[in-house]
This record gives sequence, C-alpha cells and structure tokens, in this order.
Amino acid sequence: MEGTEEGLSTDARVLLEAVAAMSSDLDLDKVLRRIVESACELTGARYGALGVIGDHDDLAAFITHGVDDDERARIGDPPHGRGILGLLIRHPGPLRLPHLQEHAASYGFPANHPPMTSFLGVPVLIRGVAFGNLYLTEKAGRAEFTEQDQALVEALASAAGVVVQNARAYALSERQRVWLEATARLEQALRPGSTTKEALDLVAVAARVVSRSPLVAVLSDATGTPSIVSTEGREADSAPLVVAKAQDAVLEAFAGGRPDPVALDDELLAVAVPVRAELFGAAVLVVVLDPRQERGMLRADLDMLSSFGEQAGLALDRARALADRAELAIVSDRDRIARDLHDLVIQRLFATGLQLQGVRGQVVSPVVADRIDSTVADLDTTIRDIRSTIFALQRPGATSLRAQVAALALEYEGVLGFAPVVRTAGPVDTAVSADICEHLVAACREALSNAARHASARSIAVSVSTDSEEVVLTVTDDGIGITPGGRESGLRNLRQRADGLGGSLSVLPADPRGTRLLLRVPLSGSSVQQA
Repeated sequence: MEGTEEGLSTDARVLLEAVAAMSSDLDLDKVLRRIVESACELTGARYGALGVIGDHDDLAAFITHGVDDDERARIGDPPHGRGILGLLIRHPGPLRLPHLQEHAASYGFPANHPPMTSFLGVPVLIRGVAFGNLYLTEKAGRAEFTEQDQALVEALASAAGVVVQNARAYALSERQRVWLEATARLEQALRPGSTTKEALDLVAVAARVVSRSPLVAVLSDATGTPSIVSTEGREADSAPLVVAKAQDAVLEAFAGGRPDPVALDDELLAVAVPVRAELFGAAVLVVVLDPRQERGMLRADLDMLSSFGEQAGLALDRARALADRAELAIVSDRDRIARDLHDLVIQRLFATGLQLQGVRGQVVSPVVADRIDSTVADLDTTIRDIRSTIFALQRPGATSLRAQVAALALEYEGVLGFAPVVRTAGPVDTAVSADICEHLVAACREALSNAARHASARSIAVSVSTDSEEVVLTVTDDGIGITPGGRESGLRNLRQRADGLGGSLSVLPADPRGTRLLLRVPLSGSSVQQA
C-alpha cells in the first residue's frame, strides 16, 4: 500500500472517507446509496448495488450505482434474488469471482443488461443478521477483484451495518412520531356529532397521508355485510377490486384478528387492519403498501399501522361518547323544561281558568260574561298548545306525526306568505300507526296545496287530534271558500284517500269566512289502500 504524509495508506484513507461519508446522514435511502457509491469508489468497480433482504428471503429493495435511469428502464424489473444474488442471501459470506457467468449458480442476465464479468459480493450484517448484500462488478483496469478489495469492502460493510442500524433507528423513531401526530390530529378533527361517513373519511385521510399509500379504503359492517364507506388515494377507483382480493383478510379483521398482508399485482400488498370501536361500531382499514419502498422496515410499518387502527377506534369512540353526552344533556334539559311547564305553567293557567269561571257566575253584564268566556277558551287553547309542546319535548325527532305536520307547515310558509298555525291534541305520536301517519301527512299537504292555489287566505290553522277511537285532521282557512260548481280534483284525491283509510272527509264553511276541511280516520280496523 502506498503511504501518505499522515502515515495512512491510500486505501485506509479512502476507507475512512467512505465511512465518514456514510455516517454524515441519517436518511436511510441516502445512507444506502452512499454505501454503494463508496464501495465502487473504494474498489474501482464500474457497477455496484445493494440488495435489501425482505421478510421472505428475497430482495425487497435494490439500490444501484453506475446504471442510469434509461438503462434501468430498458432492463425492466429489479432482480428478486435468484442466481448469484440469491446464493449470498442463502449463504451470507464474501464471494469473489473472476467470471460471473461461469459459476454454477449463475442465473443469467435479462435483455438490455450491460455485460458484467468480475464479481465481488459481501453481506451487510446488523448484529449478526443479514440486512442486505453489497454486489460489485467490472473492476476497472483489472480482470478480477483482489483480496485487498475484498478486505476493504468487508471493512466497509462492517461499518455500514452500524450506520444502517442508526439510520433505521432514526427512521423508525420518525415514523412513530408521524403516526402519533396523525393520531393526535385525527382526535382533534373528529367532532362530536359527526356522521359515520365524515368520521371514517377522516380516518382514511390520516392513514393515507402517513402510510404514503396509493389506496386506503374503510369498510363498515353496519348493514350486516362489509361494504366500502370511504376511499382515499390516487388508486381509489380500484378499491372494490382490492377489497375483493383481500376478502378473507377483511373478514378476519372484522372478527378482531390481525391477518397477514395479501399479495396484489405489481408486488404490492393489501393490509387489512381492524378498527376496534365499541360505541361507534366495527370498521376495517384496507391499506395498500409497496414493500419495495420500505427498505426492510415493512414489519415495523405493519405494527405501527395496527397501532393506528386501535388508536383510531379509541378516537371514534371518544367522539361518539362526547356526542352521546351532549345529546343526554339536551334530553335532560328537555325533560326539565317539560316538567316545569306541566307542574308550574299548566297548573297556574288551569287555576286561573277555574278562578275566572268562578267569577263568571257573579257577573251580571253579558258583555263581561262573554269576555270571561272568551278568555277561558283562550286559556284552554293555550293549555292544549303547551301540552303539545311538552309532548314534542319528550319525543324529539322528525319521524313523529307532530313533527312532520309542523315541518310541513314551515315548508308552505314560503308559498303562502305566512306560517300556518299547528295544534295537536292527544297522543298523536303514540296512538297513530305509521301507515295512517303517512297518509295523514299526505292529506295535510294536499289540503295546504289547495288552500295556497285557490283560497286566497290570510291565515290557516292545522289541527291533529286523537282519542281512543279515531284521529282527526282539520285544516281551516279564512279564504274565499269553495266556489259552487268549481273543480274538485284536489278534494277528489282527499276523498279517495279517506275512503282508502276507512274514514270520511267533510268540507264545511268556516265562521265567519273560509273553509274547514275535516278528515276522520279510525285508529283500528281501517283498510289502508290508497297509495
């Protein structure tokens, strides 16, 4: 070896510079490329490569030096670990050959591959376990690599193992940090009261961003059969095909298992990850990963993805619990208001009405007596309205007959120019069946539509009342009334609907003007025929 002024040989100095260059970065991709470049510079090899060994003793990644992008594209897919490359995987140890093609394990080269003769292969070990292999070919100016080349590359590979271990540890900590940040952002983004679709969309976005996946699909079995609820990624259109190929893994994940990745085309993997959420409901993430981009860290990424699924389930349950708590607070407030209205307001109004009735017997003036009677009637109407309000507070929701009629009145406010007054009496939401309720709402719509087109009314009152035998829908307007001999297409529809329900329809003049429409339907024994 040629000496230098510092007392180090040229090879030793180049080796130290190579180790220093490898150690100057913690980015795993850059470290692997610098290892290959340093090995080529150290030995004078024209071509170099570092093959990262995957979980199935194949090459999960193949980093090259000396081959440009155009040549790499003409060669085609990277090697999988057969022939000489596979020999070093199965038997990790240095291998030096003067003629690569003459070895018994030689597998040959694909079309458009540059010619290669001399070969030097050295394993890169991390704590005694092979991480990958350094492959060098075509030593410049020599027919074959020397023992000195082999010794230098072995020393380089030994140092590279430490550098790669540090880079992998750093990369792993960074990925863990990114996954934790994604989980934290997901918890912040999940708002209480979000719909199932909105919540699962957020889960899909978080998983796709962190995993760098071309496709993330979220499945739910809320209907009894697993179905795709949300998709994310540039390959989102292929979600049904991917889910179909991974069907067994998806079912296993819904059962709470952790299935193995499913191989797809183009060497991609589909991973089914359970999202365990007790309150929100079960869901499964299907994430497509490219193991060639993982640089031997696929297993670590699978563990982090599984942990993300568990944390996402907790975040979904937390959002649902907060929404349930808020809804419970609203229900409690409704119950308190309803109780106060019943125990305080109604009782006081009722007592006031009784006092007025007691005073009426002592009144001589007919005018005053009529005024008291009118006031008592108004109090009775007010009590009925408050009772309707109490019932609505105790049974919130748009599916009740009371709520549907009220919503219909608001709908026609824009058409009429005013909001019809809605009153209910009796247990209209519990005594009236769903079939009758549907037809009553349709009849009310027909009546309001007729009044809007023909009555020229300034006020309309809608009343729904029920007792143990029948339910009565009353629509009263102060319009011009029904013109004798006029068209009755709307009324004909209402009569047909009443007949189909086994009831009756009455159209009477209102006092002092207008029209009163009464639809009576028996609560039992009606034959619902009208669609």
